[in-house]
Amino acid sequence: MKNLILRAITGAVYVALICYSVLAGGWNYIIFFALITLLALHEFYNLCNSSNGGENITTLVIDIVGGIILCIGLGCVNMSLLSPFTTAVLGGTFFTVYLLYLIVRLVMQLYSQENSPLTKLAYSYMGQMYIALPVGIMSMFYTFPDGKFLLLAMFIMIWLNDTGAFCVGSLFGKHRLFPRISPKKSWEGFAGGVIFAIASAFMFKYAFPQYFESVSLAGLCGLGAVVGAFATWGDLVESLIKRTLGVKDSGTILPGHGGILDRIDSLLLVVPASVLYLTALILYCC
Repeated sequence: MKNLILRAITGAVYVALICYSVLAGGWNYIIFFALITLLALHEFYNLCNSSNGGENITTLVIDIVGGIILCIGLGCVNMSLLSPFTTAVLGGTFFTVYLLYLIVRLVMQLYSQENSPLTKLAYSYMGQMYIALPVGIMSMFYTFPDGKFLLLAMFIMIWLNDTGAFCVGSLFGKHRLFPRISPKKSWEGFAGGVIFAIASAFMFKYAFPQYFESVSLAGLCGLGAVVGAFATWGDLVESLIKRTLGVKDSGTILPGHGGILDRIDSLLLVVPASVLYLTALILYCC
């Protein structure tokens, strides 16, 4: 019971912080998700290098700083937080520094005395692609009409997808979805999660029509289907990583929930898929 209460409190605080950051936008959004990126990268690099003597503190700091620079740079440009001239200069500076990071990180491995320098370099770059880039491009939602409400809707769809998959899978799950990676997931749970995500589109469109004027009901249902599918794949990708590395949780920073990576695993695939979907929807269907 005590663990259940702690889990509920942690979950409520986590959800509240995300909702506030998304709706407030601006630097509130950038600072919060830069912190999420920092924590997630720290967990990821520690996990990947736990069997190789641990992560070198110098490369760990450089990798994390590189990811944060990418997130902040994308956020500043997509959200137009500064004057056009300053945005161009600062945005160009961020990306120049990030390119410098990619080059420096590669050259550093030439001087590495580690047994598997190429493996550690691959982990460094994977963390950027797997975590920093998706969290960074999430700020592209603010370039869409009704963008911050669509972003919040995406988060709610992810949470409802998880809830639907758990409830339906627990009650009716018989056919394994991906037994090699996640033995507990079922096709029934997957279908339940997608249905919950799509059903939420009706709530958004009819209960809050003023916030979703730029997207039709069919468009929102399509977003629910995209979220449901890619949230499941995102969860499976992290399960593959943890199973390969022989760990159960990515960390312990969130009491009752594990690590930050355990909370955002679905998000990391949902974001790029949703950005592509909404871009196509706006360009070709509106």
